[in-house]
Amino acid sequence: MKISEFIQKYDTQNQYQVLRDTYKQIEYTLDNSYPEFGFSREQINKIVISGLGGSAISGDLLKNFLKDELKVPVLVNRNYFLPSFADEKTLLIASSYSGNTEETISSFNDAVNKGCKVICISTGGKLEKLASEKSVPFIRLQKGFQPRYALGLSFFTLLKIFEKLKFINDQSEIVNKVILLWKKRADEYSSEDNQAILIAQQLIGFIPVIYSASDYTNSVGYRLKSQINENSKLHAFHHEFPEMNHNEIIGWESHQQKSLHTKVIYILDETYHPQIKKRFKIVSEFIKKSEVEIISLESLEKDFKVRIMDLIFLADWISFYLGVFRGFDPSEIEYINLLKEKLS
Repeated sequence: MKISEFIQKYDTQNQYQVLRDTYKQIEYTLDNSYPEFGFSREQINKIVISGLGGSAISGDLLKNFLKDELKVPVLVNRNYFLPSFADEKTLLIASSYSGNTEETISSFNDAVNKGCKVICISTGGKLEKLASEKSVPFIRLQKGFQPRYALGLSFFTLLKIFEKLKFINDQSEIVNKVILLWKKRADEYSSEDNQAILIAQQLIGFIPVIYSASDYTNSVGYRLKSQINENSKLHAFHHEFPEMNHNEIIGWESHQQKSLHTKVIYILDETYHPQIKKRFKIVSEFIKKSEVEIISLESLEKDFKVRIMDLIFLADWISFYLGVFRGFDPSEIEYINLLKEKLS
């Protein structure tokens, strides 16, 4: 079958078009209205971004994106409570696309009790109600997406918050470059036999093991892993260099490809520390002894920030195509919904 036939058969909610139009999410955040926060940068000495799934990965991505600019510590919190160090000088950004993520709501309440500064990001739900009750600044996201397909909304809203609080300089030039790039890539990834399709085809029948570099591309690696889980309905695993060199590397000593069919995906960037580059090369030799193929993903864009957004977008398309090639609906998340139902 042609790719268009796979999409027509399995993409019941037209996530293909959502991916094509992802750049419009960035434009929405640029035109969106932002409230007065009621506090300044000088009143904050640490930031916690609380969220799960796509909301949390936006925080991870922000830390990579701004790795050379952030002067205050930023923590991504994926739990029901805040760290014990959270206090009146802490900014909590509670991010939940639906507004009903129970862990995020719980951390919001914890932040209020601890006297933290708080900003909420959501389409509505319980989080909007709580924000209204507590007179907390609320930023409304565009409705109509599954949360994991709304990364453009959540990430660029975070970026705008950091701008407005003057933790970073104006990012307009880079943001406009990303809009243009995502528009161009959407056209490329919609053609037959494009890069995303070819990589997805290589992964059919295999468990992806993804390696990225801490503080540079770990958000891309984890995003690809998570999107393969949800969109492709497939186990995938992710670890980071150099940490994996101190534990997971030993697993390759006894790896039996006949028992566990794997393919390794490297997330690479030209700005990695020379020793990190050397580590990737050496580990490649070990992996290939097990007759495991390594697929390398690297952007050739000039600016690091543009490169990381290039790779994030590619990851989403790979997982989409892998899902439909495997005969699965990239929208369906039955077990997540069933879990929420049983928890309620």
